[in-house]
Amino acid sequence: MISEPELVGGVGFDAPEVLTEARPPRPPRARRPWLWALGGAVLASAVWGGGLYAYGQKEEPGPDLGGYVSKAAPCPAAKLKALGGILGKRVQEGVGPEVDEPGLYRASCEITFGSVEVGYGASVEYTLHKVTDPGPEFAARAKERGLTTPIDGLGEAAFFEDQGGGGAELRVLDGQAEIGLSVSYQYSTDENGKPFGDFEPPDLSGIDVPMTQDMLALMAALKK
Repeated sequence: MISEPELVGGVGFDAPEVLTEARPPRPPRARRPWLWALGGAVLASAVWGGGLYAYGQKEEPGPDLGGYVSKAAPCPAAKLKALGGILGKRVQEGVGPEVDEPGLYRASCEITFGSVEVGYGASVEYTLHKVTDPGPEFAARAKERGLTTPIDGLGEAAFFEDQGGGGAELRVLDGQAEIGLSVSYQYSTDENGKPFGDFEPPDLSGIDVPMTQDMLALMAALKK
């Protein structure tokens, strides 16, 4: 007779699986590190580019002008008292052409001593180089004008030339400033070519001394 198997000491059955409609949770998505890296690179590039733009917009300070004014009227600044004591009374003056550019300023004036008809005229020229250094070319330009005698004690360099009774010229380089002072005999004539009035030309020997004195005063007047 076949009997039912005994449960004691027998092999047990696993619990039956319970079916449910709930879905298991999805695994977390992995972050994409390359997107963060790309965003950081773009931000760094923008910051770097902005820095370069700001650096490119920064203006350079330019050379030291040594106190010389960037715009001046040389006629009022040129008192020329020492020359007036030799050439006579200051009777007339006129302003020459002016150049006013970001890199260069130049102004000049003409002053008449003695008489308008027959006398001496002084020419004053003020040039301020606001960008380039005029030093390397100054001696060559002075030599081109016939100025070969160096004068000590005026700026960085100075050259003078005595033209006899016809006049004289002095040019000085002081940093970025170049200043010229010249004296010349001038007269007006009638229809026959004869000078108006009687004029005895003064002795201009040693005129470099009063011109040097007036140049020192002019250099001081052209500074702030």
